[in-house]
Amino acid sequence: MTSRVSFESTNKKALEKAKSRLLFGGTLVAAAFLVIAVRLVDVTILNEESRKNTIETRNVTAGIKMSRADIVDRNGILLATNLRTPGLTGDPSKVIDPIQAARSIVQILPELSETKLVKQLSAKSNKFVWLKREITPRQEYEINKLGIIGVDFKYEEKRYWPMRNLTVHAVGYTNVDNKGLAGIELFCDEILKENQKPLELSLDVRVQQVLRREMYNQIDKYKAIGGSGIVLDAETGETIALVSLPDFMPHEAGTATDNEKFNKATHGIYELGSIFKIFNTAIALESGKVKLDTSYDARKPIYISRYIIRDYHAQNKVLTVPEIFIHSSNIGSALIAAEFDRSLQQKFFTDLGLLRPSSIELAAKGTPKPPDNWKKIYRMTVSYGHGISVSPLHAATAVAAIVNGNHYQATLLKKDNKPVHGTKVISEKTSLIMRKLLREVVLKTSGRSADAADYLVGGKTGTADKSRGGGYDRSKLISSFVGVFPITSPKYVVIVNIDDPKQINKLRPTGGRVAAPVVGRVISEIAPLLGVFPVMVNAPDIKGVSLNNQTNQSSRKQRIAVN
Repeated sequence: MTSRVSFESTNKKALEKAKSRLLFGGTLVAAAFLVIAVRLVDVTILNEESRKNTIETRNVTAGIKMSRADIVDRNGILLATNLRTPGLTGDPSKVIDPIQAARSIVQILPELSETKLVKQLSAKSNKFVWLKREITPRQEYEINKLGIIGVDFKYEEKRYWPMRNLTVHAVGYTNVDNKGLAGIELFCDEILKENQKPLELSLDVRVQQVLRREMYNQIDKYKAIGGSGIVLDAETGETIALVSLPDFMPHEAGTATDNEKFNKATHGIYELGSIFKIFNTAIALESGKVKLDTSYDARKPIYISRYIIRDYHAQNKVLTVPEIFIHSSNIGSALIAAEFDRSLQQKFFTDLGLLRPSSIELAAKGTPKPPDNWKKIYRMTVSYGHGISVSPLHAATAVAAIVNGNHYQATLLKKDNKPVHGTKVISEKTSLIMRKLLREVVLKTSGRSADAADYLVGGKTGTADKSRGGGYDRSKLISSFVGVFPITSPKYVVIVNIDDPKQINKLRPTGGRVAAPVVGRVISEIAPLLGVFPVMVNAPDIKGVSLNNQTNQSSRKQRIAVN
């Protein structure tokens, strides 16, 4: 009996103890739910304004709105796009052990400073901090495995340029927040932000690749300091290729030098030498001041004021207008320029766009530098490219106007299939004569190495001493060549400038030796890409240009009659 009473007493005590524990547990659970409820009220109601401020701060800091349209070339090849990339962030108010967290993160991201990380993660009053933007998916995976409370990831859109440095001076680059800093990325920044449709450029990356490769090889061969090249559609003003060397990787723009960033094709202005004889001869013929059979005595240098005008390759004879152009006589060109007044020369240069900044969609574009005044001596020196500085793009668009008769605004944006109307500059008759003269330069004199078999190239060399300290340094040159093809029906203009080429075998690195071969090789490669068919020896006349079937001993060539 006693044992039974004792057993019941024990059960009763155990039951009371269990009830006490359940009551205590229930109280704890209720208290926990109460804390959570209070916190929810605080977050959703009492602390709403603070939450908004925090989100707004994060949005500003992280640059939330970063959507940006793609950029493509004229054939739809991707030139710039966005990639979704993770970034490492921290909420210091939640980090339990900043020192241990920093030590663990540095094991995966050794480029970070452990001391700086500790400082960042210890700022308890801050709820958001960037620890590192743009980490790799692998790094994201490894950090995620650490399971550090208060360390998280934020995804951003990073601008990516698949063609790397190939189109950098045309396409440009952005900063870490996807704001355009150079090139089309800068000029069309708002358009790229507002539109989702890809922005189509006039560039053709196939042509761009050929031009850059040939220029790079020539610059290396002649130990030059750089150069520029352009392929321009002579019928629309579209820029098919634009190269400036040296260049740089758009992803590493922050470490690029000023020389690498400088766009020599559009921003640099240079004296381009005898290329200006194209414009000088066209003025003379168009104005009627001279005729093809007009002749000038080029046997002696011209002494005017304190200047002396000489010929580099003196013919020492009386020259006709075609001979002055073909043999690139400074003396003859100066005598021709003396035939017309300043207003005629200025108007013609204005019509050709040689006295104002280019229209191309780039912020980096140079302003031409003509003579301070247009006295007779300067009109004469400008006739052969001395005393006036323009960008290579200016020269290319002006030459396109001469060979087609119409001036078109240069552009980096692809034009639709509608007819493009230019501004009439010279008559078809003058344009035809100039095309014949340009062809003769390639067939007979300094432009021979620019000839691309069966593509009927016409062109002109330019060799100019570099200006220095108010004077000129004859040991440093800008060697240029501008080519047009096919000269019978001009479709494209190709201009190449090599900056400060060095002598090889003691030969002066002129435009004919240095730049012309590049143009010839480029045309041979890009003509098939652009759908330009070769003209065979026995082909009929094209656009009224008389082709005489004559064959050179080394290669098939066609000569355009000058007279």
